[in-house]
Amino acid sequence: MTTIHAPSYLRPATATDAELSALFQPVFDRIAEGNVAREKERILPHEQVGWLKEAGLGRVRIPVERGGFGASLEQTFALLADLAEADANVAHIWRNHLAFVEDRLNAAPSATNDRWIQRFLDGEFVGGGWTEANNGTFADLKTFVRRDGDRFLVSGAKFYATGSLYADWLDVLGKGDGDTVLTALVRRDDPGVELVDDWPGFGQRATASGSATYTDVPAAEGDVFPAGERFAYQGHFYQTAMLSVLTGITRAALRDGVAALKARGRNYPQALDAAPTRDGQLLQVIGQVSAHAFAAGAALRAAARSIDGVALHERTVLETEVAVAQAQLTIIEAALQATTTVFDALGASGVSEKIGLDRHWRNARTLASHNPRVYKARILGDWIVNGTDPVPNLSFSAVQRGGQGN
Repeated sequence: MTTIHAPSYLRPATATDAELSALFQPVFDRIAEGNVAREKERILPHEQVGWLKEAGLGRVRIPVERGGFGASLEQTFALLADLAEADANVAHIWRNHLAFVEDRLNAAPSATNDRWIQRFLDGEFVGGGWTEANNGTFADLKTFVRRDGDRFLVSGAKFYATGSLYADWLDVLGKGDGDTVLTALVRRDDPGVELVDDWPGFGQRATASGSATYTDVPAAEGDVFPAGERFAYQGHFYQTAMLSVLTGITRAALRDGVAALKARGRNYPQALDAAPTRDGQLLQVIGQVSAHAFAAGAALRAAARSIDGVALHERTVLETEVAVAQAQLTIIEAALQATTTVFDALGASGVSEKIGLDRHWRNARTLASHNPRVYKARILGDWIVNGTDPVPNLSFSAVQRGGQGN
């Protein structure tokens, strides 16, 4: 039997895929129903996020004996991909929350951490606040977490604050005393918190990934943690959560491409058959898109299994770095190819705003731009050929590899 070596809340997974699907797929199906309209009108999915909170998605990784569902990371990321197939915005909103749950599950049991586990069980939701606004970097933080008696005060400006407008808590990275770097959890509705939905990207437009400003926002002693003590595979978790969303987008492009092809009533004069659904070349396009979806799913499963291995102390962080980087290259390529070439199976009607097929490419391109894949193949090749360490500085490179935005 697999054991966890360090004291933590983590336990070997006990959930089955069938159990998790029965719990969450009906909710995902409800969320899918209004996806196109929300995309067109940039309607923030507060109601849909609420459905998922009620269903317990936020506690899916918590062991059963503590009130959760006991899912593995492989199962968690598979669920996130299923959710992304229904709505890529809603799935991305959950990334920061699930990452902070994972961090507290890795922490040593304590009264403070027991309180956080209970908050998750109660449905409280965590949004992000790590990336500095105004072109700031992790190496030059302008956000400060300073002690004020028996509490802390948080001041600074952030961007890419994904999920913030849906959150009860905001996970904020800032500089403490001296050279220390801290993460502080502040309440979203506390005085001094200002959130603005000013994300200017052409994709993922309903994720609330815009600006956050903090002015002397209080944080309790038990809600401030050294950033260096965050869980070791944090960057891989963040990256794989994003890859889950890309995998779901790829499957959605296949689903919607098939539906659009079946809806075509006529074909071009050069076609192999007057009926589009019997045209071998158009069927070939759909077959290739299906292969992209298969590749993305297989790569996601492999990367997630590798991270499960790190969580259970069965694999090294370096092994997982390689697996996640390979998955990133595979999944991004699959998503961008699928969301582009699917139009080759369609006529002019395929670009109708009514069906909104462009949303899949826009969302995929936006997510693919969060983390620089242009460097990944070189780093992998250097490791494979020369043995150059792909993770030379784990403390903050792990944060940056997580794709918090650039």
